[in-house]
Amino acid sequence: MNHMKKPQSRENKIALGFTVAVHVVALTGLIFLGITRPPEPPKQIKTVLVKPEDLVDPKPMIETDATETADTNVQEQIQQTNEPVVDAPEIPVTAPTPPVLPKVDQQKEAQKAAEANKKAEAEKLAAQKAAQAAALAKAEAAEKARQAKADASNKAKAEAAAKAQAEANAKAKAEAEAKRKADANAKAKAEAEAKRKAEANTKAKAEAEAKRKADANAKAKAEAEAKRKAEANTKAKAEADANAKAKADAEAKRKADANAKAKAEAEAKRKADANAKAKAEAEAKRKADANAKAKADAKAKADADAKAKAKSEADAKRKADLERELEAEKASAADKAKEAAAAKKAEAKKIASSAKRDFENKVKNAWRMPANSSGQKASARVTLTESGGVASVVVNATDPDVKASVEQAVRSAAPYPMPSDPDARSQARTFTASFTVK
Repeated sequence: MNHMKKPQSRENKIALGFTVAVHVVALTGLIFLGITRPPEPPKQIKTVLVKPEDLVDPKPMIETDATETADTNVQEQIQQTNEPVVDAPEIPVTAPTPPVLPKVDQQKEAQKAAEANKKAEAEKLAAQKAAQAAALAKAEAAEKARQAKADASNKAKAEAAAKAQAEANAKAKAEAEAKRKADANAKAKAEAEAKRKAEANTKAKAEAEAKRKADANAKAKAEAEAKRKAEANTKAKAEADANAKAKADAEAKRKADANAKAKAEAEAKRKADANAKAKAEAEAKRKADANAKAKADAKAKADADAKAKAKSEADAKRKADLERELEAEKASAADKAKEAAAAKKAEAKKIASSAKRDFENKVKNAWRMPANSSGQKASARVTLTESGGVASVVVNATDPDVKASVEQAVRSAAPYPMPSDPDARSQARTFTASFTVK
């Protein structure tokens, strides 16, 4: 059996695709980690505390339309050394001690300073958060664009690899299917040829066995017939002529059968020789035609057709002649068989008649006529067995003594010598006799 590479199943394809995808994702992660800078550690926040005495002497409070306070001036003098960090812990800032104000406006000015300070801190924190959010959004957008580009590239590569793999699998599957079909066709042809040869061999064996059995049966029948005739010849010299004639008839029949068998065997041998010769001639003709075809195809074909036609006509004529001869032989054999059967039947009848006369004479010789029965008559119908014994006796007589004497004579004369021929013996099993008392 030829080995064929099986195409990958759907499960194998899915597993392969999943494995490729996992490797692609892992490789992409490694590349991303390699090209990305590590995050910077959080920067320290330096806070400068200002003492109230370091501040500029406040001017006397003059009621004007401006809203500027001491707290605003202090805020402008604060220096920031680094950029604010969102994740850094918040450090409480102690508000500078406000200058001593007159008791009249002290509470009002303190409230205004506190509100302004809170508002400035909130605005500053909001600006810091907005800047950090913008930077983070920009970084995330850049990372997403880079990741999308890498994913698209990996996807394109995976799709190309999957397409190439699918095309290779389809091609391998088609080649395997074609090879399987070719192997299946070759196997089917081989099996059909093997089956045809096996059937031909079986038929030839059956025909040979039937012919052997027929020959064996014919031989057994001939041997049985010869044995029976040999035994019949040894039974009685009185039937020597009849047995000799029967033997001569059997011998004639045997010779006729032998002649017929010899003719049949000769005919079979002639047919076999003719078939062998025809095969040899056909093979020689095929080789000659093959050699001549290269030289002159047209002429070779015409010659072959002419030879085939002549051979067919000759075969048809020979077959017709043979059939006529066989029919004539069959008719002659049938006539001879009929004549032999008629002669055998007449001979059997003659032998049976002679045997019946002998049986009647034997009974009459054994009959003891009763006294005081002069003129009485009787008739007897006797049926014998195959071996000559008395099977039944039917006596017709008016005088009981005569009847009893006749029946006694029939039984005392047994056994009767039966003919050896089956037909004559069958005819002689029943005979009649008439008796008259003198």
